[in-house]
This record gives sequence, C-alpha cells and structure tokens, in this order.
Amino acid sequence: MDNRSPNQTYVIPEIQKTQDEFIRIRRQIHAHPELGFEEVETSRLVAANLKEWGYEVHEGMGGTGVVGRLKLGDSPKSIGLRADMDALPIEEATGLSYARKFAGKMHACGHDGHTAILLAAAHYLAKTRRFAGTLNLIFQPAEEGQGGALRMMADGLFERFPCDGIYALHNTPGLPVGMFAVLPGAVAASSDTVTITLKGKGAHGAKPHFGHDPIVAAASLVMALQTIVSRNVPASEAAVVTVGAIHAGNAHNVIPEHATLLLTVRAMDHAVRALLERRIRELSESHALSFGVTAEIEYNYVTSVLVNTEKETAIARAVILAQVGEKNIFTPPRNMQNMGGEDFSWMLEKVPGCYVALGNGVGEFGGCMNHNPGYDFNDEALPVGASYWANLVEHYLKKD
Repeated sequence: MDNRSPNQTYVIPEIQKTQDEFIRIRRQIHAHPELGFEEVETSRLVAANLKEWGYEVHEGMGGTGVVGRLKLGDSPKSIGLRADMDALPIEEATGLSYARKFAGKMHACGHDGHTAILLAAAHYLAKTRRFAGTLNLIFQPAEEGQGGALRMMADGLFERFPCDGIYALHNTPGLPVGMFAVLPGAVAASSDTVTITLKGKGAHGAKPHFGHDPIVAAASLVMALQTIVSRNVPASEAAVVTVGAIHAGNAHNVIPEHATLLLTVRAMDHAVRALLERRIRELSESHALSFGVTAEIEYNYVTSVLVNTEKETAIARAVILAQVGEKNIFTPPRNMQNMGGEDFSWMLEKVPGCYVALGNGVGEFGGCMNHNPGYDFNDEALPVGASYWANLVEHYLKKD
C-alpha cells in the first residue's frame, strides 16, 4: 500500500529524501529577507551551494543575480530555469518561529520558496546527471517592480548563457498542493506606473479666481480616466487603470500649485497597453488645458505582457501531466485572468518559454494571498516544484 500523502505521490523519491534540508534553507532565507538588488547574503548562499555541487557559477549578474551552469555531454540543447530571490518592504505578521529578523522586510510573495525549489532541483540534477546538454539556473534579483530581469539581460544574460527555452514558476495560494496551472498565450498583465503632475497657480482659498486650481483639474481627471477601460477598450479585453494616490496641498484655505496622481495601468494585450497609454496622455493634457493648468506625465514600463509560447507550454504541460495527472492541471476561466505583473515577461520577449502556477495550498495557506503580512510559502509545495523542474530538464535535455 502507498502510504504517501497526495503531494508526495508527485515527488521524485530522491528529492523527497532531501526535502528537509531544502525546507531548512527556505526558512533560513525567509528569516533573512533582502529587498531588490540587496540580495547579497541570499546570492552568497545560492552560489556556495551551486559551487559545492559542481556548477560553473557566475555571480553579480544584474547586480546581485547568480547563474549556475552545468553542461553534460555534447548535445547543443540548452534550457534556462529562473527563480526570483527578493523580498518585499512589508512588516511580517505571521508569528512564525522563523519569521524575518529585520523589521520592515518580508518574503511575502514566496520568493524564498522559489529559490529553495530551484536549489533542490539543482542538487538532484547535479547528483543524478540524467540529461545531455546545458542547464542554466538563473537566480534573479529585484523581481518586485525594480527591473531585475532587464538588468540581468543588460549584463548579457542570454548572450553569455544561451537558452533554447526558458521556464519559471510561481506559487499560488488557493490552489491545492500538487496542482499546477499551465496555459499558452498571455497569462500575466503588463504593469506600468504613471505619475501625472498638474501644475497650476496657487491662491488663497477665499479668492480662487486669482489662481488656477490643480485640485479641481485632478478631480475631473480621475473621473475621466475611469472611462478609458469602459469606453475605449473592447469589452472582450482585460485592462485596468487605477488611481492609487492623490497628493495635493496641506491647508484648508490654500489652493496649491501642484497636484499629483499616481496610477497603475495593466493590460493583457500589447495593443491594448499602447491604447491605454495614448488615452491617458490625451486625457491628462486636454484636462490640464481646459482647467488652465499644465500636465507633466512620467510613464514607467515595469513589466510587459507575459506571453507563454505554444511549443514550450506544450512541453511544460506534458511534463506536468506525467507528474500529477490531468485532474491536477487547473485551467483558470477567463474571468480569473491574472492582472498581476511579472518581469519574467521581459525574458520571454527574448527567449521562448513558459511560466506556470504551482499550488501553495488551501485552508491555512490558501486564505492568505501573496503580498500580505500574514503570508507564508507552503513547504509541502517545495518538493513538488523541485520534481517538476527535474522532470522538465530530463525531458527537455533527454539523452539520446
């Protein structure tokens, strides 16, 4: 009789035997969170382990990134596996014994788990050596909106470490451990930040006719921006324009000179993304003109639309199917599209590949979403994810 729990059924036995060591590493990383481009100790830990296992290690990629390379045999095939390492500027409220040691920083998105998953797979693959070709392990800094992927690419990531295909995963609270979501096409939204500064003329609040009020212009603009998605974007397309903050003035009776709007803008299609930018600029400038103020617009492209390529997604799905079976592959309905951003999207614009969702559990682990002070990565998902990476490499770089 098989006494393993359902998630253990989906785990490679050799990885199952070492999971406690990598859970320890995961919790060590969790207890010492480092923000984007500050992942010095995490990078050292990663590099030291990879060197010990026989990888060719390259440190300082994109600042604090690490690449481990292992080439076996004469096959020209190559694959890249990417894990993110950075934490978030959030105060942890989990009460865990291994909670963060530094105030104001927390692994609230599971990057500690992603790093440990890839390390567990790296250990297995170096030990078993059941593939032929080049394996590139990419440990990326600063995924959380700071452009770590772009920095690594600017450092020559794919020129120095060519990949025929590149893959990544992300944990998903609410999806049971042992389940995956894998889809071709757009699976995560572009994410842009916009700062609109309306500049007017200050005046006494009792004599508004002597000034040009940027607050009134800002209030009108906020409402106008809400019409972009409802009136300019086709109803079949997903898009978001959210004004997250307004900063203006500091007195009851003074009309300030400036009003600033902070926006997040998201789309699941490149053409829609371009449409959103055009309309935001048009509305900002026209509203400014109509209220006698001026508009300065700072548009920052944080992530692109993340698009899984057909061939590489089919490969990932076949590997996952063999590992967990059809019943454990979740296909999200269209109204559950992920409007979150992911800078792995920039890598997929250079190299074909696939990004999948890994179940982080239900109940205790499903009720608390990522980027929440009470979130924690589910250690039961670690060997499942590591087994997926190992199976994928052995399939992709199959020995003849």
